[in-house]
Amino acid sequence: MMEAQAMTGMPPVSLLLISYSYPPVLGGSEMEAQRVCSALLRRGHRVTVVCAGGPPMPDVSDWVDPGGVPVRIFARRGTGRRKDYTFALAVAWTLFRERRNYQVVYFLMQGLHLATGLPVARWLGKPIMMKVSGSSIITVMRSSWLGRVELRWLQKWARRVMILNPGMAEEAVAAGFEPQHLLWMPNPVDTDEFAPCSPERRRKLRAELGMPPQAASVVFVGRLAPEKELSSLIGAFAAVVQRMPQAILVLVGDGPGRKELEGQVSRLSLSRNVRFTGRCAAAEVRQWLQASDVFALVSSNEGFSCSLSEAMSAGLASVVSDIPANAQLIDPDVHGLRAKLRDEASIAEALTRLLGDEALRARMGRAARQRVLDNYSVDRVVARYEALFREALGGPTGAPHIANLA
Repeated sequence: MMEAQAMTGMPPVSLLLISYSYPPVLGGSEMEAQRVCSALLRRGHRVTVVCAGGPPMPDVSDWVDPGGVPVRIFARRGTGRRKDYTFALAVAWTLFRERRNYQVVYFLMQGLHLATGLPVARWLGKPIMMKVSGSSIITVMRSSWLGRVELRWLQKWARRVMILNPGMAEEAVAAGFEPQHLLWMPNPVDTDEFAPCSPERRRKLRAELGMPPQAASVVFVGRLAPEKELSSLIGAFAAVVQRMPQAILVLVGDGPGRKELEGQVSRLSLSRNVRFTGRCAAAEVRQWLQASDVFALVSSNEGFSCSLSEAMSAGLASVVSDIPANAQLIDPDVHGLRAKLRDEASIAEALTRLLGDEALRARMGRAARQRVLDNYSVDRVVARYEALFREALGGPTGAPHIANLA
């Protein structure tokens, strides 16, 4: 711990992170929580996660995750509102019972537990920070009385409210937050795990994954859910296949929209060109990225896409929808191409351009990985957290630009 303290230049901080869900639940916020907590532990800080249980979480109350993070699991039984109430009460009780064991409270997700946890943390005099996990969440919170109460308390009591992109900052300001109260905090990327591979390794991966060696390939990673707008991606890919009959589209992940998307693929006679992998472990996701030519994310709603930043880290050029979350990562003709939202012709044109120009893909892929290394690596993001801790505990931040949205 002394080595870690010397490396970070600050005393260890004790953090209680409260998140309704946590890995092995899959999602950008869950992955971010695990990566940040594991990195903070390696740097000498003390971290405990409090989350709700139920499948796929282990059926225990105290657990140490694969990254060495201590996790307290509550509400392991029940569903719906009953589970929400149980977890909310457990959060309030844990904050009080463990008050001597932590210095800072970090809420990662909104919900009933936020309404019970905020006043307890305030009463105990603990520095409070909150991260809004996605676009439109603040707008949704404003639509309910409980959400409005939570927002008012955050405005009054939270040291900082963290957001993921400029669009979310606009939502927060519209809800009454002062701009200086907000902090841009991206999700971190494991740039060592998600890295480009050699041409030889790529050929081997393609063989192992059953991908034709020379076929132009597009990959998507994420939930098969309506906000991902995958029907427009598949529709656009039909136009790509007319020009490149051997091209393949791989959809990595699962979700409620899978059956409908499979029906669309069948109707468009794309069954030989579109593959559904189902849910994959992180190592498999990395392999699909390393084996592919282009990454596609044409969502209508994102906060900070972990799948997009991981694809960039793996050296892929991307085709993305032109929304704020994607625009902060992808500069047109530098890291990839932006397409109009739900515009199949625009998406198809961008995909065709990249698939047909290997040199352009390589140049954009290098630039994409460099952007991630410079801004979104685990070490870069965790350093921002440490500056935030210093600020919350009354010390110098060492980062006067901490509130910048860049």
